[in-house]
Amino acid sequence: MTAWFLGFLIYIYGIPKIPADMTTKTDAIVVWTGGPCRITTGVELLSQGLSNRLFVSGVQSAKPALISRKCKSDLSPEMIETLLYKITYGHTALSTMGNAIETSIWAQKNNVKSIRLVTTSIHLPRSLVEFRLAMPDDIKVIPHPVNVKRFNHRHWYKDFEIFGKCALEYSKLLVVMVGIRPWWRDNLADDSTKESI
Repeated sequence: MTAWFLGFLIYIYGIPKIPADMTTKTDAIVVWTGGPCRITTGVELLSQGLSNRLFVSGVQSAKPALISRKCKSDLSPEMIETLLYKITYGHTALSTMGNAIETSIWAQKNNVKSIRLVTTSIHLPRSLVEFRLAMPDDIKVIPHPVNVKRFNHRHWYKDFEIFGKCALEYSKLLVVMVGIRPWWRDNLADDSTKESI
């Protein structure tokens, strides 16, 4: 338990609160769905010209909301309309592992060599491990943690809900790092379940 807790502290305080790189352009911006403000952040980065295309993995609806009501954004409906042709959706991923596999397939088909990976802060370490397990070694990734103001992982000791979510995510990270691959869970949906946009 002591080793787990020490590792947990290293994990928590090693996660950046803001992106370290906000200027480097990439072949694609990639968003893995599942948390608040991820897609909103991806669309904003696309509007800022940090890439000419956005891939959203793990979409379970025909038309996902590009701007969440929970997230502040200056993008107008008219601006979003001009970006739609740059956005591609993946519908097969059912987990973080599935996101990595789905993104790898899409990136290789589209000759993508650099990616800005957008996901929530506490999810980022596990996402990067899954990314490296699924992706070719020559694809560069820039981590882009999403800033969710109401959820500050550094305040894990102030709120039991925050601690619980961080502890669960850290435990999942350990499982992936020791090489346990949960193949008993579905990671990609069957092609027949895909929805058209």
